[in-house]
Amino acid sequence: MRGGARDAVAPARGLAHGPFTWRFTTPLYVGSALNPVNSSIIATALVPIAVELHVSVGSTAVLISSLYLASAVAQPTAGKLAEVFGARRIFLSGIVLVLLGGVVGGLGQNLAALTVARVLIGIGTSAGFPCAMVLIRRRAEDTGLDTPPGGVLGGIAIAGMATAAVGPPVGGLLVGAAGWRWAFLINIPVTLAALAMAVRWLPKDPVPEGGRSGFRQVADRIDLPGIVGFATSMSALVIFLMGLPRVRWAALAVCVLSAVPTVVWELRKTAPFFDFRGLAANGALARTYLRQALTLLGVYSVLYGMTQWTQAAHGMSTVAAGLLLLPMGAVSALLARPLAKRNLVRGPLIASAVTMLVGSAGIMLLTSGSPVIAIVLVSLVFGVTSAATTVGNQTALYLAAPPDQIGTASGLFRTFGYLGSITSAVIGGLVFRDGVSDHGLHTLGLVLVVAGFAVLSLTVLDRRLMGRGTRRPAGTHDTRDSQDAPVNLIKENRA
Repeated sequence: MRGGARDAVAPARGLAHGPFTWRFTTPLYVGSALNPVNSSIIATALVPIAVELHVSVGSTAVLISSLYLASAVAQPTAGKLAEVFGARRIFLSGIVLVLLGGVVGGLGQNLAALTVARVLIGIGTSAGFPCAMVLIRRRAEDTGLDTPPGGVLGGIAIAGMATAAVGPPVGGLLVGAAGWRWAFLINIPVTLAALAMAVRWLPKDPVPEGGRSGFRQVADRIDLPGIVGFATSMSALVIFLMGLPRVRWAALAVCVLSAVPTVVWELRKTAPFFDFRGLAANGALARTYLRQALTLLGVYSVLYGMTQWTQAAHGMSTVAAGLLLLPMGAVSALLARPLAKRNLVRGPLIASAVTMLVGSAGIMLLTSGSPVIAIVLVSLVFGVTSAATTVGNQTALYLAAPPDQIGTASGLFRTFGYLGSITSAVIGGLVFRDGVSDHGLHTLGLVLVVAGFAVLSLTVLDRRLMGRGTRRPAGTHDTRDSQDAPVNLIKENRA
């Protein structure tokens, strides 16, 4: 990081009581939770929105895809901006955008206005996680912490994944009690509270290097052409994926035609937005991204695919279907923090893969006549999957990402997660294309079994994943086999 220029998280401001006080962590947890909650809270509002705005239910799917698309692009972009301009500044800017999105959505009179609101919310909430990781990494380095702050990462894990399961039941209660507009309006009080906490409790950012700069200097520092190229190709890829099984050739062409020159540009850039060479050399980080995408494919298939099935095939109400997911979120939240405190990597990831396989096999045994307790048990198993994968992969990310690129790396971590969730929606559409049925659910379970085996292979065959994440103190040398040393995740980092 930037040493003397950085705002020294001043010892006089509370470090004597520990570097990660509740004042420091609370706004980070709230900010990190905004994206997953908003991703899923809209699910129960789609039908009421279609009825009141006199549009088809199918057309309201744009409210889901628009946030996915905005988030997939904005997560790493927000991380890069946080590295360059300061995490606190970008964090506050994101919260303001979410507040604006809540107002626009709450007052919107047509589908276009609601779509704009969801894009604003997607962009704004994308700042939460990468900025939190930058601030946590900065404070850990300032205080000489040699190991990941497991308890804090556990809190971020709860905010980042466990809350996604809370979205549908909370949305169902809000929509049922106060109307669909509260799926947007709920952001207003939450963001106002987050804004007040962040302004008061988060440490100020260091002065950006170079002070005030012109547009060209700023564009060069953030690699604006790289961001634009990434945004274009990623947007086209997401549109292509969400259009399946119908092939959108135009989107595929735009993806390829924008990706090729972007890759060429990034390979020539000294400080690229998307460091392809660094990612190719940092196998631990690349595998972390892939594991996260595949596991979230399973978790989101349960969140969305099984929710559809319980309503259409099992005959449950929207509220009841949403409430069935509460145990999943509760288990995920209860397990995440104690697992993260121990800084474990390999163990949780193996547990994640195994429970994903068990849960997927359970999905293949469910029928429309199955008792509710059987559905709850499957969701509980995936609650373990959710906690274990978030904790394990998040700790692996913290260890493997270069310190000066933790913001961008954290954003890409979330982007790969979104690709997994988008793919789950595509698979759900394919298996239920002839109607939501037991056969379609069993096919979904079979797909998830294959994905679970892939995750298990990526974990047990990866010798660089160690049992406990540690850092090697500066100035020391590790003499153990490079394949077996926990610090090897750090040694892979580029200087």
